[in-house]
Amino acid sequence: MTNGHEYTWVKSSYSGADGGNCVELAVGEHTMPVRDSKCGGGGPVIEFGRAAFARFLGSVREG
Repeated sequence: MTNGHEYTWVKSSYSGADGGNCVELAVGEHTMPVRDSKCGGGGPVIEFGRAAFARFLGSVREG
């Protein structure tokens, strides 16, 4: 986990607009950082390797 990097964050389109359970992600040079949008810039950030994140998305798409 990391914190403090300067990323451009994008909220997941599946999070909705009601301010509930929201996930944000950014594109890092070698990683895909993910954070809870309710915590904003002060919360923890988990960084996944690009290959691992691509496998995760593929698994989600397959169901």
